[in-house]
Amino acid sequence: MIIPVILSGGAGTRLWPVSREGRPKPFIKLADGESLLFKTYRRAVAVIKALGYGAGELLTITNRDYYFMSKDELAAAQPGEHHPGVFMLEPAGRNTAPAIALAAHQVLEKHGPDSVMLVLAADHLVKDQSSFNMVIENAMVLAQDDRLVTFGIVPTGPEIGFGYIEAGETLFNGRKVVRFVEKPSLEKAQAYITSGNFFWNSGMFCFKAGVILEQLAQYAPEVAKGAQDCWLSLMENQKISDAMLEIPALPFSKVPDISIDYAVMERSCQVAVMPSNFGWSDIGSWNAVKELVEPDEANNRAVGEAIFVDSQNTFVQSEARLVATVGVDNLMIIDTPDALLVAHSDKAQDVKKVVAHLKKAQHDAYKLHRTVVRPWGTYTVLEEGDGFKIKRIEVKPGASLSLQMHHHRSEHWIVVNGMAKVINGDREIFVSTNESTYIPAGHKHRLENPGILDLVMIEVQSGEYLGEDDIVRFEDHYGRC
Repeated sequence: MIIPVILSGGAGTRLWPVSREGRPKPFIKLADGESLLFKTYRRAVAVIKALGYGAGELLTITNRDYYFMSKDELAAAQPGEHHPGVFMLEPAGRNTAPAIALAAHQVLEKHGPDSVMLVLAADHLVKDQSSFNMVIENAMVLAQDDRLVTFGIVPTGPEIGFGYIEAGETLFNGRKVVRFVEKPSLEKAQAYITSGNFFWNSGMFCFKAGVILEQLAQYAPEVAKGAQDCWLSLMENQKISDAMLEIPALPFSKVPDISIDYAVMERSCQVAVMPSNFGWSDIGSWNAVKELVEPDEANNRAVGEAIFVDSQNTFVQSEARLVATVGVDNLMIIDTPDALLVAHSDKAQDVKKVVAHLKKAQHDAYKLHRTVVRPWGTYTVLEEGDGFKIKRIEVKPGASLSLQMHHHRSEHWIVVNGMAKVINGDREIFVSTNESTYIPAGHKHRLENPGILDLVMIEVQSGEYLGEDDIVRFEDHYGRC
């Protein structure tokens, strides 16, 4: 049996302002309208089908805050399929070794020590699915022989932004790993390319659940012990058959924060690399996103509406507005409703410094978009000022907000599409399109969409304090109380 394990946790700070903590890199939409996580799920399902393993399970390790978004992406990626999704939810990020160790415990307990884990990153892109399937099939042979298999991408140039793997003797269709190399200088990268024995380190893996736990115990005993303690604590409150497993915060915080490369792959003598050429990209910067778009005759590229006048080598991505450039060269312009990035293409890696500045200043733009995704739908801040805030709220069919109360603000709700079921104090009422209701401060209230169409309403908040943390939850379908 093969179990795809999806690691979905990176913030993607180099892809700001589209990638933010509230909706990070795996969820950003590419030019084709699909997210990287959606593509990863679809890729995993295609592997299961191509290799003839029948109905399989997809295990996702992600942050608790991303559970409902991830669940929606999985449902969209496999319409009509029957590959159940299991989610292990981290209270905070602890790098890849703890995540993989806990995933291995789950796979071992549920499917046995010889079940093979295919560990995939949620924010990578693979263009050639057929070649990917063939590489995975060959990797399975090595994994069955108790090898820890990593996937080495055949380099297309002396890239200094990736780590490298040096390959040695042949092992079936793979090769034995001689060593892992950190991101090199340009001169060293060129020498690696010339030798023909070096590959980019993709950060994808294939191994038996029992074998990776044995190797962790041998080479990273603190990780192994911490993960085992965390697993036992988890199982005290949950069952192995549960589709959502919440990792307990205290024991998880004690597991060393370390990557699987440092913990095991660079130390074990059982590591093999599969040379791979399936159109891989880690979409690590806006330059990588730019390469997915067809250029015009002046090498300009655009996602959205753009006009280029006397401009060359420029990339524009705009969600809602027309962007025009005049007399510019080698720029990246990323426009979102509440933030604009203008950067030289050679400085694509430095976009993360913007996020660092925003965090230091405690500016919400590092974390939230103007449109914020919630388990029940979305809200968009349309306008705000001293003592007021106006939102557009969209609630999915059958969904509801928590039963809640605000100390400092009152709310006026106007329904513009659909039907709302509202609890307002002791009353339960229905509010139709073009009707409204008023929620005084201090009143318990709940908004629900009882219909089959999206509920859209405008909320006008008034009060001395309008922060999102002025919420007291009494009941919630999504475990946020």
